[in-house]
Amino acid sequence: MQDKLFLPGLKKLAFLRDSGFFGRMTAVRGEFGYWVFEGDWQEAQRPSWIIARGRRRHHLDMVCHCATCSTPVRRSRKRELPRHHGYPRSLDEKGKKYKATADDSAYATFKLKGGVIAHINMSWVTRVYRDDLVTFQVDGTHGSAVAGLSDCMIQARQATPRPVWNPDEKRTHDFYADWQKLRKQLFDNGFKEQWEMSFATSARRAV
Repeated sequence: MQDKLFLPGLKKLAFLRDSGFFGRMTAVRGEFGYWVFEGDWQEAQRPSWIIARGRRRHHLDMVCHCATCSTPVRRSRKRELPRHHGYPRSLDEKGKKYKATADDSAYATFKLKGGVIAHINMSWVTRVYRDDLVTFQVDGTHGSAVAGLSDCMIQARQATPRPVWNPDEKRTHDFYADWQKLRKQLFDNGFKEQWEMSFATSARRAV
């Protein structure tokens, strides 16, 4: 399932990388997740089989996607094992009570080609306080970018503000205003691109 590689936000990151926008990359970090309801007073957004008793599904389900997403930035050379945590759920789709022991959060650290460290948090037990359900930030000597599912915000070296650390005064600077949205680009459906690439590869092998 490589569809995440074709997300508009990720493709924009790849475009920035290929254009040399980042200069020398210094760090990559990602945040994915939202709160998946327990099924009692709010219907769960994820099927119970994913988090059923005794199955460690989260690192098989989402870590693989986020690991693949590092490819448009730089290919992964080494991957360290993620750490997991779990929490009980209440009701399945039929209203039957059960206790889930599967992991709902994972934290992965990757050492990318060139020595850049990427850290990615993935969780179904977190509440969203960011612009999108998933965000990737890439920092470099010449600029930084933050991409979500669709959009990508950039800040060039020349536009980087000069913050002053003063815990005795309330911050008044609007750091969001220092970012610029990358120009609009049209991309095809991610799943469609994935399957077309897969079929093309299968056809070449068959020949």
